[in-house]
Amino acid sequence: MDRLIMHVDMDAFFASVEQLDHKEYRGKPLIVGGIGGRGVVSTCSYEARKFGVHSAMPTAKAMKLCPQGIFIRGNYPRYSEVSQQIFDIFEHYSPLIEPLSIDEAFLDISGMERLMENPLQYAMKLKQEIKEKTGIVASVGIAPNKFLAKIASDLDKPDGLVVVDRDRVQEFLDPLPVRRIWGVGAKTAMVMDRLRIKTIADLRKMTYEELHKTFGDKTASHLFMLAQGKDERPVAPRGRAKSIGNEVTFGEDLQTAEDALQVLLELSVKVGWRLRKAGFKAKTIQLKLRTRDFTTYTRQKQLFEASNFDNDIYTAIKELFKHLNITNNIRLLGVSTTGFGEMEAVSLFHDEKKDKLYQAIDDINNKFGKLGVTRGSLLKK
Repeated sequence: MDRLIMHVDMDAFFASVEQLDHKEYRGKPLIVGGIGGRGVVSTCSYEARKFGVHSAMPTAKAMKLCPQGIFIRGNYPRYSEVSQQIFDIFEHYSPLIEPLSIDEAFLDISGMERLMENPLQYAMKLKQEIKEKTGIVASVGIAPNKFLAKIASDLDKPDGLVVVDRDRVQEFLDPLPVRRIWGVGAKTAMVMDRLRIKTIADLRKMTYEELHKTFGDKTASHLFMLAQGKDERPVAPRGRAKSIGNEVTFGEDLQTAEDALQVLLELSVKVGWRLRKAGFKAKTIQLKLRTRDFTTYTRQKQLFEASNFDNDIYTAIKELFKHLNITNNIRLLGVSTTGFGEMEAVSLFHDEKKDKLYQAIDDINNKFGKLGVTRGSLLKK
C-alpha cells in the first residue's frame, strides 16, 4: 500500500502560547529563552523573526538585533498542557502518531480515504480543530513519505498547508536548496558548495559513485535516496522509542559554562516532559557536546533509580558537563535518555511523595502561570 504521511508543526509554538495567554504580547516581537543575555533563544514570534532572530541564536545576539523585543524565560508546564490538548486531537485523525517534539508529529493517514473527502480537506479540518480548541496555528505538509512531508510543512509558514503529489515529487524537490535535506549541515554544505551543488536538482545529477567518493558509503546512500524523494521509514509510535532526547545546534558557538548550563537545563526540562508524556522512566542519561572543530563528545551516567523527573536528569547532565570540562567554542548540546525497560520493575526505593510533589509543582505552574518552581530550584543547584 502506498503511504500517505502528514507532518504537523505548530507555528512558533512557545511564543504563540504566550501571545495567546497574554494580550500585551500580541503583535510584538516576543523571544522565549534565556534572559539577561544568557542562554539561547528557544523560539520567537514571527514579529521578532523580521529582525533576524531565530531559534538556537545566543540571546545576547538576539538582544542586539531586536533591542525592543520582549524577552521571557518561558512557562514549560503551560506549553506541556497545550501540547497534550493538541496530541489528543491527533488521536482522532490517525491511529499511527510519531511525536518529534512537544509541538510537532508525523501522522500516518495511509488507507484512510473513506474518512476524508481528500487529503487537503482532511488537513484543513485538523488545522481548524486545533485552532478552535487551543488557539494555536499549525502548518501541515502531506506527502508520500516523512522526508517530503516535513519539508512541505515548513515551506509556507505560518499557517501553511502544502500537499506533495506522488507524481510530482521531483518537480517539488528540484528547485529547493540542498540544505533542505536532512543531515546536510554546515560542514556538508561547504563540501557541496565546492562541488557547485546548490539545489536538490544539482545533487540528483550526481551519480552514487561520485557521492560515495566524496562522502563515504553511509552519507552517499542517504543523499542519493533523499535527492530522489525516497524515504522508506515508517511512522513509529512513541511505544517503539529506544531513546528520547533533544539537542540544539547553535548559530554562534557558546563561550561560557553559564550559557551551556542554561541550555542543558532547558533541554533536561523538555526531555523530562517527553518521558512523562510517553509514560517512560530512564536509567541512562547521556550528554552530547560538539565543539567548533566538529569534535563530538558523548558521556553517560547510570541513575541509581530510573526516573523521568527534570531535576534528576539535569543533575546527572550537569555532573557530566562539569567532568568534561569544555566551556567554550560549543557548537551543539544534547540530552538523551535510554534504558526504559527499567521502569517496568517495581522498586523498593520508589518515592510516592516525590511523585505527588512533582505533580503538585506542575499543577501550581499550570494554575498560576509562573516561570516554573522546578526550574527555579534547578538553577540554584
